[in-house]
Amino acid sequence: MKKDIHPESYRPVVFKDMSNGDMFLSRSTCATKDTVEFEGETYPCIKLEISNTSHPFYTGKSKLVDTAGRVDKFMSRYNRIKK
Repeated sequence: MKKDIHPESYRPVVFKDMSNGDMFLSRSTCATKDTVEFEGETYPCIKLEISNTSHPFYTGKSKLVDTAGRVDKFMSRYNRIKK
């Protein structure tokens, strides 16, 4: 692997799935102010709404993930128009 090809901000970062709390460590240049304790070390934390541990395609479960009430808003609009 070539030396000095990655940016200075390329560092270990923890990605946290907010729907189920699962975390994994990877390297990234994403900027964040949040930190989290992971395996005895403190790392910057990037929050995800969905990952492979909670996505229905990967889990095989038909689970509806609604983080901002979008489904309820859609259903209320659709029901109003339908009537």
